[in-house]
Amino acid sequence: MSLTSDPPATRPVGKEPATPPLPPAPADPVVVPVRHPWRWVAVVVTAVLLVQFAHGLVTNPGWEWGVFAAFFTTETVLRAVWVTLQLTFYGTALGFAIGIVLAFMRLSASPFLRSVAFGYIWAFRSIPLIVQLLFWFNLAYLYKELSIGVPFGPSFLSFDTMGLVGEMSAAVLGLALHQAAYAAEIVRGGVLAVDGGQSEAAASLGIPRLRQVRRIVLPQAMRSILPNAANEIISLFKGTSIVSVMAIGELFYQVQVVYGRNGRVVPLLMVATAWYVLLTTALSVVQHYVERHYAKGSVR
Repeated sequence: MSLTSDPPATRPVGKEPATPPLPPAPADPVVVPVRHPWRWVAVVVTAVLLVQFAHGLVTNPGWEWGVFAAFFTTETVLRAVWVTLQLTFYGTALGFAIGIVLAFMRLSASPFLRSVAFGYIWAFRSIPLIVQLLFWFNLAYLYKELSIGVPFGPSFLSFDTMGLVGEMSAAVLGLALHQAAYAAEIVRGGVLAVDGGQSEAAASLGIPRLRQVRRIVLPQAMRSILPNAANEIISLFKGTSIVSVMAIGELFYQVQVVYGRNGRVVPLLMVATAWYVLLTTALSVVQHYVERHYAKGSVR
C-alpha cells in the first residue's frame, strides 16, 4: 500500500495573503509636572519682604532722601570719590605688578626664591591690613632717612622719610604690598591651570621662555585669573575705607566728617553706599567684557 501526502494548497496567482491588522498604537503618556508648593510659598514670602523693604525706603522719613540728594554730588564727596579711585588704581597696579613677580618666584626652580616668595605671602596675609597701614604711616619713627648707595657701605643719595612717605604714599604702599600677597596666589593658580604640555610644545618649537609666558601661558591663564582678580579689585575698592584711620580724605572718611558736623548719619552713610554700589557695578561690567575677550575660542 502506497503512502501519499495531501497535495499542496494552491492560491490564485496575483493575490497576496491577507496580513493581520496591526494593534492600535498606545496613547502618548501624559506628563504631569512635579508640584512644588513650598517653592511658591518661598516666592510669595520673599516678594512680600522685598515690597515691605521698598515701602520702608520710600515712606520712612528717617532715610531723609532730601539730604541724600543734596550731598550726593557735592564737591567734597566728589573729591573723596576721586581719592578712593586713585587709591584703588595705584594699589591694584602696584599690587598685581609685585604679585606677578612673586608668583613666578614661587614657580621658580630655585628653592631660595620659592622660600622668599612664600615667606612674603605668609607674612602679609597674616598681618591685618590696618596694622600694615599704621606701620607704613609711622615709618619715619624707625628710619629717619632712606639712602641709596653701596649695601653696607657709603650712600650717594639720602631722603627724609617724613617728606618721602606721606599719608597718601603710606596708604598706597600698604594697600599695594597687602594686595600683592593675594595677587601672587591668584596668578600662580592661573598659571598652574594651564596644561604643561603647552610649554613643552612651545619649547620643542624653539620659542624663548619669556615669549612662551607672554604669548602662550598668560593668555590662557587669564581665564582662571580674571574672576578672582576682579573680586580682589572690588574688595580693595571697598577696603580703601580702612585708610580713614590715617585721616586721608577718601569717601568714607569725608562722609564721617560731614555727618559729624550736621548729625545726618543715615543719609550720609547712604551717600557713601550709593557711590560704592555704582562704582562696584561699573567694575563688574568691565570685568564681564574683559572675561568675554579672553574667553574667545573656549566657549562655542
